Amino acid sequence: MKKVKFLALSLIFMLLCGTMQAQFGKRLGKAVENAAKRTVERKAEQKTEEAVGKAIDKATDPDTYKDKDNDGGGESRNGKKAPSQKQSATDAETSDSGVSDSSADAQQDAPKGVKAAEMAYAKSDFVPGDEIIFSDDLANEQLGEFPSQWDLLDGTCEVLTVNGVKALELNKSGSSIMPLMKTPKNFLGDVWTVEFDFMSSKREMEWSSQWVTFFFNKADDSGESMKYEYASGFNQEGKADGRHTWSWHASMGHNSGDEQIDFPLDKWHHIAISFNKRAWKIYVNGQRIMNVPNVATPPGWFNIRAGNGDGHSYFTNFRIAKGAVPLYDRLTTDGKIITYGITFDVGKSTIKPESMGEINRIAKLMTDTPDLKFSVEGHTDNTGSVATNQKLSDERSAAVVAKLVEMGVAAERLASAGKGQTAPIADNATDEGRAKNRRVEFVKMN
Repeated sequence: MKKVKFLALSLIFMLLCGTMQAQFGKRLGKAVENAAKRTVERKAEQKTEEAVGKAIDKATDPDTYKDKDNDGGGESRNGKKAPSQKQSATDAETSDSGVSDSSADAQQDAPKGVKAAEMAYAKSDFVPGDEIIFSDDLANEQLGEFPSQWDLLDGTCEVLTVNGVKALELNKSGSSIMPLMKTPKNFLGDVWTVEFDFMSSKREMEWSSQWVTFFFNKADDSGESMKYEYASGFNQEGKADGRHTWSWHASMGHNSGDEQIDFPLDKWHHIAISFNKRAWKIYVNGQRIMNVPNVATPPGWFNIRAGNGDGHSYFTNFRIAKGAVPLYDRLTTDGKIITYGITFDVGKSTIKPESMGEINRIAKLMTDTPDLKFSVEGHTDNTGSVATNQKLSDERSAAVVAKLVEMGVAAERLASAGKGQTAPIADNATDEGRAKNRRVEFVKMN
């Protein structure tokens, strides 16, 4: 009897185990199936993310787009060798960024650094002034001499060359200069822009001031209304970096700001400062870093002073201009747009990256006004021969047209016409006059 009971219990246990094993097997199979599905889904999501990422890269920087597997430099989709990141950075300093007659070839060959800079400027809201009152690229200055268009307030300053570019250097801490103007301490007005390029050399101290721009009240040496200071040093990763500080006097008292951004040493950077009655903005390489809506007292003049750092700072391509009339207002008043915001490398048709803000505004104006057609006319000053200037203006106007077509403007809405030095609007005997004559005009066509 006991054996019968044991056998019965064993049979029941085996049946239960079989049922449990079958259920476990089903659950295990289901879990494996679900895991497999999740793996497939994850892989699909990863591929989708990669495809979307590549599409964004291609849309935002089509000129240097390449597969992520080629980060060290490899074959791009057009079959050409894609530059490595290090090579692109070097090319950005040494190659032209202009547009040839074949914009597609220019897109394929343009260095990544240059195209990135163009995109940054294209997004910028900086609008250069219309009336140039001071311009100095130091081209006619003698090396080792004090720059002739400046006044020395303190210390020493001289002209030198940096990587083949003429520049001025404030030679010791506390050295200070200001533009040489007919009304020395009351030349800015209510609406103006100041632009210049600068470079700071490598240095050893952790942080220190390199240079300061002081904006003073009219006819007042001590009445500082605004200040913008640049310092350089090394960030937490030990890489050279830049820091900005600024201060101003507002209706509620004294205010200040501080920001650290990527600001590589030993490279040229473009500073643009705008003031509109009370609003003060600062741009670095097209990026707006400061926006103050209310400065209590509009400044009348400014100077640049060397800081107390152990490095060296160099400056070139200065331009001060008044006004900033919107493009459409200029067009309706004169039937054309005269712009000084589109600039080129010296003696070339290479469009500088900082020109992209103005070119982008022209493109937007034409997009918003579908019937608008322009003759793009390039003008030069009288430096050099008539034939050389004619050829240069032909190439520059064609380069601007090519850039606008590249940005989506229909080619039949544009014509290029180089005018050379044949149509000056100012006296070529002065630096300011020559600067006004170096211009691009967009003349409305019927």
